Formats: sequence, structure tokens, C-alpha cells
Amino acid sequence: MERLVERLEKAVERLETVCQGPGMCGEGSSKGVAQYVQAFDALLSGPVAEYIKISKEVGGDVQKHAEMVHAGLMSERALLVVASQHQQPAENAFSALLKPISEQIQVVQNFREKNRGSKMFNHLSAVSESIPALGWVAMAPKPGPYVKEMTDAAMFYTNRILKEYKDVDKKQVDWVKAYLSIWTELQAYIKEYHTTGLTWSKTGPVATEGAKAAPAAPAGIAPPPPGPPPPPAPVSSSTDDSASRSALFAQINRGEGITSGLRHVSDDMKTHKNPALKNQGGPVRSGPKPFTAPKPACNANPSQTTSPKAPPLLELEGKKWRVENQENATNLVISDTELKQVAYVFKCTNSTLQIKGKINSITLDNCKKLGLVFDDVVGIVEIINSRDVKVQVMGKVPTISINKTDGCHVYLSQSSLDCEIVSAKSSEMNVLVPTEGGDFTEFPVPEQFKTVWNGQKLVTTVTEIAG
Repeated sequence: MERLVERLEKAVERLETVCQGPGMCGEGSSKGVAQYVQAFDALLSGPVAEYIKISKEVGGDVQKHAEMVHAGLMSERALLVVASQHQQPAENAFSALLKPISEQIQVVQNFREKNRGSKMFNHLSAVSESIPALGWVAMAPKPGPYVKEMTDAAMFYTNRILKEYKDVDKKQVDWVKAYLSIWTELQAYIKEYHTTGLTWSKTGPVATEGAKAAPAAPAGIAPPPPGPPPPPAPVSSSTDDSASRSALFAQINRGEGITSGLRHVSDDMKTHKNPALKNQGGPVRSGPKPFTAPKPACNANPSQTTSPKAPPLLELEGKKWRVENQENATNLVISDTELKQVAYVFKCTNSTLQIKGKINSITLDNCKKLGLVFDDVVGIVEIINSRDVKVQVMGKVPTISINKTDGCHVYLSQSSLDCEIVSAKSSEMNVLVPTEGGDFTEFPVPEQFKTVWNGQKLVTTVTEIAG
């Protein structure tokens, strides 16, 4: 926590230098500011300001997240000002200049991981999946397509928000439009001013690690920097992805030096020139990579590195049922439920859980060999980062989402046959449909697809694999 506060304080110091002291970003003249910095200020005072405004109206976790996003954008503005006044630096100096942006990306993503039980989890996920777009400054020669790719990553979650709130809360729909417009406008901005990469000044000193921009103020009015971010979430498969993305900036900007650690491959080591090598590696597994838990580091004395297990938990916290760290518990039951309540099941292993009555939503996160039986859910049942889970619907559920999960069996009831099952980055999924005799017929969920161009658009169909 102290390290994160320290980093944020440094970022604020940089911003204060750019803006001629605290509180002056948004005052004064734009005289002497490069044209592409002024254009970025227009983006801040337009789509970004609208996104911040609506996020404040939504409040809660969405507002806090928006403040972190704004801090990342302001760090990016500081880099743009430096680039407009300095010549392109050496690789190591540029990596140091990118550090505040990559750190703020981590802050945004860690907040999502820390708040997986939030009722605004889809909002947090949409932002976290797309926030690496701020790294376009390191993506030469195609920064625009990179931003588009990151924007597409958010669509899975923004579509969920639109589906949930389309006819219920117009403010949520406006939030989606405002947020996505930031990246749409950023793509147009990049196309005009930084088509093949960040544009540096052809005059002035060469930028160094400690380079600071000359005092200049953006034309638009932007909200103040946020307070200290929350502490980082525990290490998980998702936070590993976040760290990898942040480290990407430094790796990319090593230039030709990135290949210095590679060794030469002689002809006798190439499979196309030596076919006998192809059979030495054994069969190659196809399909999505299964979920695997992080392996502990080896140590001569395991007792020194084994962290204490978190205590098992089954309790109602406000409107959220928390079921956490349960192991070999075969009789977990939640019976006193209400429509507005949600259930969050985290890190439960080799256990069974029954939820009686009607509940708003259920989330399974990082569970293994878990059996879930529930009556009715009015929202969504979400299965994330799990392995070998079985879910049985006794009543009705509109949507089941399976994400980053290896091995999932879904048993539907007669009244839930119209349930939508959405899957992504998952494998070994099966849906079991009841028959008139009371048995179940099993149907596998496709994992492999074929996409072709029909002359006008891409057409994707399920690939039928002959057994």
C-alpha cells in the first residue's frame, strides 16, 4: 500500500510540474503547447470529461475506477508533452518514461481483481480489459490497431451491461457509450498525429529518464488527480496477466536488443529440414490451455514458505453471501435468501453448495471440483478461473457465463431450457438436458470454430471434428 501511494505521489509531482503547480491543469493559455498535445487536451475535456461525469453519477466502485483511469490519462498527457519538447531518447530512458503509465494500468486492473464481488463487476472488467490501450505510445508501427484490439476486449463486458440495463437504467447505457467513445476518439487522434508511433520533437534536447516538460496547461478542464489507490489484490492468474501487460512496454522498447538473448538455430535443429525431430516431442495438445494454479517455489525448507491458509467462510455481508476457502465441505447450504442478494463463491475445493430460494446472481471464482445446486437466479451465474465444476439448475436462470474455466458440466431443468450459455477461453464444457424419463442427455459445447470471408463480412461456424 505504501509503495502504491509513493508511486502515485511521484505521478502527481510530474503532473504538477507539467501544469505549473497543483490545481492549474485547465487554467491559463495553450500558447507554446504542441498541436498534438492540444488535440489530446480536447479529448480530455470531451469524451473523458463526459465519462468522468457519468461515473460520478453512477458512484461507488465505478467512480473510484474512473478516477484511476483519469490518472492514467494524465500520465499519458505528461509523456506527450515531454515528447513534444524532446528528441526521441535511448531505449532504457524511454522505458523509464513509460513506467508511470504502466504502473497506473496495474492500479486500474488490481482494483478490479480486489473487487470481484462488486455488483458493478462488469463495469470494472470492461475498463480493466481495455485500459492497456494507454500503452499505444510504445506500439510502433501500428498504435491505432493496438487500441482497437484493446477496445474489442472490453466489448464482452459492455455488451453484458447493455443487456442488463438497456430498458432499466439509461444512465448505465450512457456510461457504456461515454467510455467506449474515449477509445474511438483516441484511435482517430492517433491516426492523425501518431500514425506509425509516438511523434517526437526534431529539436530540443534528447529526452532522458528524468526529463520534465516545460510548464504548459491543457485547454480543457479535467477532474483533479485521485486519492491513493487501493492495495493490490492477491497474486492470481489474472494479476499475472496484468503484470505481463505492464512489462510489455519495457520489452517492446528494447528495439533490436530484444533478440540479443536468442541463440542461433542450425539446420539440423529445424523440423522442416530434419523431419525426424517432429516425432520426438510427443503428441501436441489442441484446444484452449487448461486452467492451472500457480506452482509454489521450491525450497529446501517448505515450512518456511508455506503461507497460512485463509479460514473458511460462509456468511452474509450486507446483501452478499460470501462462501470462501471451503475444502472437503459436502453439506454447505444457503437457505435464508432474498431476491436482492448475490452469492460470491471463492477458492472452494472438493465441496458442494446448495442455494435455496430465489437470488439475484451467483459467481464462482477460482474453484476446483465444486458442485453447485441452486433453485432460481434472476440475473446471471458466472463461472471464472475454475476447474472441474458441476452446476445444476433446479428452477430457472436466464444466463450462465463460463470464462477461463477447464471442465464444466451444466445440468439444466425443464424450465431453464431457454438459458443462454456464454463461454470464452474455456474447454471441456458440457450441457446436460433432461429427458422425459428423468435422465439427462449430454451435449458438448463447441470449442473450435472456422471463420471465412464471404466477400462482405467474416462468417464464423462451428468446426465439426471427426472422431
